[in-house]
Amino acid sequence: MLKVLKFGGSSMASAAQYAKVKAIVEADDSRRVVVVSAAGKRTKEDHKITDLLYLCHAHMRYGVSCDSVFGMIRQRYLEIRDELGLKTDLEGEFERIRADMENNLSEAALASRGEYLSARLMADYLGFEFLDAVQWLRFRLDGTVDQDWSYAALRELAAGKKLVIPGFYGALADGSIRTFTRGGSDITGALAAAALDADIYENWTDVSGILMADPRIVENPEPIPRVTYTELRELSYLGAQVLHEDTIFPVAEKNIPLNIRNTNDPAHPGTIIMERFDEDENAPGRRFITGIAGKKDYAVVSISKRGLSSEVGAIRKVFEIFENHGLAVEYTPNGIDAFSIVVPGAKLEKVLHSIVSLLQEKLGPVEVQVKKDLAIVAAVGRRMANRPGISGQIFSALGDEGINIRLISQDPREVNVILGVDNADYAQAVRVLYNSFVK
Repeated sequence: MLKVLKFGGSSMASAAQYAKVKAIVEADDSRRVVVVSAAGKRTKEDHKITDLLYLCHAHMRYGVSCDSVFGMIRQRYLEIRDELGLKTDLEGEFERIRADMENNLSEAALASRGEYLSARLMADYLGFEFLDAVQWLRFRLDGTVDQDWSYAALRELAAGKKLVIPGFYGALADGSIRTFTRGGSDITGALAAAALDADIYENWTDVSGILMADPRIVENPEPIPRVTYTELRELSYLGAQVLHEDTIFPVAEKNIPLNIRNTNDPAHPGTIIMERFDEDENAPGRRFITGIAGKKDYAVVSISKRGLSSEVGAIRKVFEIFENHGLAVEYTPNGIDAFSIVVPGAKLEKVLHSIVSLLQEKLGPVEVQVKKDLAIVAAVGRRMANRPGISGQIFSALGDEGINIRLISQDPREVNVILGVDNADYAQAVRVLYNSFVK
C-alpha cells in the first residue's frame, strides 16, 4: 500500500501546522511520499509566502529595494525551524537565494523557493529524504509536462524511499525552473501519485472535503462524501474551488482514488473521488444531486434565421467568429432555426460590435439578440441519469420562488442540469436548489 500526500499552504503556515502534518503522516506507515506547498496565511491579515516572493521580483524589476519583503520571508521560515528545533541551514539557503536574485534570478525560480524551503524543513522534521522537483518533473517548451520522462525519473528516484517533494514547479530540459499556475502544487501531487501508481492520493487542505454548495451563499453546506471525476470536473469548472482543476487528470487516467482531507480535522473522512463507484448509487435515501455550483456575469448571444438549421456549416462559421475573437464558447443551447452562444460577459463587451457585424456578413440577414448579466447554475449528479422528472422538480422549485429561468442546457451524459438566471437571482437560485434537494 502506498499513499501520496499533498499538504497545502494552510497546512504549512506555522510550526503548529507542521506538527499536525507530522502526526498525520506518522499515523499511517503507507504515507511515504509527501508533497508540500509554500507557507500560507496564518490569519486573514497575513501574507502567503508565494505572494511575497512575486512581490520581491516585482520590486527588483523596477529597481526598488525588496529587503523588507525578503526579510519577512526569511523570518517566517526561521521561526518555523527554530520552534520545531530543526537543524536545516536556512541561513545558507537564504544567502544563496539573495545572491541569485542579484544575478537576475527568474520570476519562476524565485517564486518556487517557497515550496523548496517548505520541503527542506518538512523533510528534516519527518526524517524523510528531500527530493527536489527539478530532478524528476520535466516541462516541455510549450508548458506541458513530459509525463513519460517525469514518471520514469520519479519511479527510479523514489524506489524504497520516504520522500518530501516541493510542489508547484519543475524544470525544462535545460534545467531552468518552470512553475505551474497558482495552486499547482495539487498537480505535482497528482503527477507523483500517478507516476508511482499510488493506491490513493490524499490532498490535505483546510476544509473537510468538497462542499455541496458555496458556503458564502449556503450556510454550513454539507460535504460531499463521494464524487466521480466527471462530477468533480463539472463542479470545479463552475467554481467549486477546493483544488486546482487540472489535478484530476493524472490520477483519473489511472483511476487512482483522490481523497480530500482536512489537516485541522484529520478524523473526518473528507471527500473520496473515483472514476466510478460500484455500490448501488440508486438505493433509497441517496440524493440525486451531488453538488451545486455556478458563476455569474455571462452573456448569451442568440442567433436566429428562418431556415438556419438547414444551412450547412452555419454553426461552424459562428464558432470561428467567436474563436477568432478569443472567446471560449461555454454552452450552446439550440432550437430549430435558432441557437445561442454563452460566453463570459466582460470579454464579449469588448468585441460585441465586431462579432455582430461578422455574423451578418457570414450568415446573411440573421437576427442577433444579446442578453447580459446572466448567471449559470448547475445541479450536478451522476444519479440524475435515467431518472424521470428530475428537471421538472428543479424547474418547479425555482418557479415557486419566482426565479425566471433564462436558459436550459444538459450534458449528454445526463450528469448535470444547467440553468441560466439573472445575476440578481443567482444566490437565491443556489439556496433554493440546496434547500429543496439536499436538506
